[in-house]
This record gives sequence, structure tokens and C-alpha cells, in this order.
Amino acid sequence: MQTLIALAAFLLTLGILVGFHEFGHFLAARLCGVRVLRFALGFGKPLFTYVARNRTEWVVAAIPLGGYVKLLDGRDAGQLISESEKSEAFDAKPLWQRSFIVAAGPLANFILAIVLFAIIYMSGVAQLPARLDAPPESSLAAKLGVIAGDQVIGWKSLPDDSEDTTISGDFDPVLSWNVLRWRLLDAVMGQEGFILELRGTAAGRSFKVFKGLDLPQMSPETDPFIAIGIRPQISPQADWFKLKLGPLDALAYAADRVWLITKVSTRLMLGLFTGNTSIKQLGGPLSIADMAGKSAQFGWQPFLAFLSLLSISIGLLNLVPLPMLDGGQLLYDAWELVAGKRISVSMQEQLQKVGFFLLISLSLLALFNDLQRYLSP
Repeated sequence: MQTLIALAAFLLTLGILVGFHEFGHFLAARLCGVRVLRFALGFGKPLFTYVARNRTEWVVAAIPLGGYVKLLDGRDAGQLISESEKSEAFDAKPLWQRSFIVAAGPLANFILAIVLFAIIYMSGVAQLPARLDAPPESSLAAKLGVIAGDQVIGWKSLPDDSEDTTISGDFDPVLSWNVLRWRLLDAVMGQEGFILELRGTAAGRSFKVFKGLDLPQMSPETDPFIAIGIRPQISPQADWFKLKLGPLDALAYAADRVWLITKVSTRLMLGLFTGNTSIKQLGGPLSIADMAGKSAQFGWQPFLAFLSLLSISIGLLNLVPLPMLDGGQLLYDAWELVAGKRISVSMQEQLQKVGFFLLISLSLLALFNDLQRYLSP
């Protein structure tokens, strides 16, 4: 039964995320006057086909591991374009429109994440307070005097790591441990100092200054929360509070959360090249199916939160400047902007082969991690 739930959640997850991503490309193309030949969910043999009045072919294919939007394009040797259709071709549009169409897919993923988070906050979601457990004796938090029961209520960044740590200005409110957790990850990965506003059990308010130079270095072997000494105090469900916001506040709060998660996710991706992030953290289809199934079993809110996080990851992944991805095409556009001419079709084809090899290698690595994670005794 759990396998069926995981499979159904996996297919639903891919359908929503891929469909929204490709719809971003589709909508941008139509807004720019580019004719869309095909909108496909999946690859391989078509299971369902519908041809709309504007001659766009809508397809659901047999292999549900992606999708694509096929545009009218004069660079495609397989397309015969009449003189009257040339104005609707992708390659005939100005650079800014072509770049907008390419970037619209990842942008749609970020918008979807904001909307899904906003739905969660509008419906009301239980949150663990940002009340801290006793820090380890050797940790930075212990040296600064943080004690068990202190509750974080405010955050102020010190991005330039200046010596001026005057307790002044506005602090960003910290509503829950989940918010604090992402802010801590962002600060540690960026080595950016911060000030915590605490409310103690008896001593009232206090402020703790964490300088960037004192923060632990991020590495695959260390837990940043243990090293810094800031951990949540596990409270019974009765002590949790319900966060429920109005539509505008929910959208603003969701946008701020997506921005913060995007920053942390970007740094984690870059960490794969610097050694700060382990390649063992890469997950493939088995990991996605497992997490989708588990989140769906816990309820619709955890499932939407999982969709939001995965949508952010897909948006970021597609912006990587690698041929075969949207980021690769945007890199071609950047070259055209600087050099004043397009990269030749033959050069793009060669780069596509390199990109395909790299993507396959990355996919096989993620699948290998999955097999080790779920099939090893």
C-alpha cells in the first residue's frame, strides 16, 4: 500500500511541477507571439493527444519523467516554415523576448512555490516555537550565554562582518523554529554574522552577537546546528502555535521564505564544487518518490510544502548554465548580447552533446545514491 501511495504521489508531483514549468514557457511564448507546436507531459509514445484551435498539440506521453514545449523555430531543420509563419518563429524574435521565454519556466517554478506556501499559511499551520535547548558546552552559543528556554524572537544580519555590533535598528521577527533554521543555514553557509533577540524565562529580553568570523565552517562532516549550539527545545504539540495569515500577508511571507530557501539551496549546490556539500546528498527518482509518499501520508500541508521545496530545486537546477538546461540557453543569450552574434547551430549541437553527457552522469550518480540509501542493508 505504501508503495502505491509513493508511486501515486511521485506521478502527481512530477505532473504538477513539470506541467507548471512547461506552462511558464508556453505562456511566455504565446505572450511574445511565438507559435507553440506541442506541449508535452512525459516522453515517448503519446497516450493522449488533443489539437487545439491554435494548432498546438497537447500530449500526455508514456514516460512521466519530464516534459517539453516545442516551438516554431527556423533553426530546426525538421520544420518547414512558410513565409507567412516566419514572424511567429522563436528565432525571429528579439533577444529579450527569447530570453524571457527561456527564463519563464524556472520563474514559473518559483511562483508556484510562493503560491503553495501562501496556501499553507492562509489555511493555518502548526509551528514549533523558536525556543532553544541547552547548547553544548564547547559551542559558540554556550560561550555567549545562551541557556535552555531562551526563545528567539528577532534576527538582525551583520552581512559585512563589521566590528560595529550596536544593538539598534529593527529586527526581523522570528515566528518559528523553521524560520530560524533556514536563517541559521544561510548565515553559516555565507559566514555572515547576526544578532539574536532573545526572550528568557526570567531575565526578560537579551541580545547575543554571533560574529561571522566565529561561525563554524560548513562541511559534509559537521552539523552546523550542533557546532553553533542553537538547537530547538522539543515541545509537546500543545505548546505549538498556529500561524494563520491573510492573503496579502501570506503571499509576502511566502515570498520571503522562498527567497531565503533559494539562497540556501544555491549555496548548497555551489558547495558540491567547493567540497562543502557532499555528493551523497544528491537524490534521484527513488528519493523523490519516497519523500512524496511520506509527505502525502502526513497530510496535504506537508505534501504542499514538499512540492514547494522541490519546485524551488527544479527552478534552480534549470538555471544552471549547462547545455540541455534553460540556463545553458540563457548563457547563449548572454554571449549574443556581449558578442553581438548568435552561437552557430553546429556549435550548439556539440555543446548539447556535452551537456547531455553531464546530465546523464549526474542522474546516474543520483540514482546510485538512491540505491545505496534505500537498498543497502
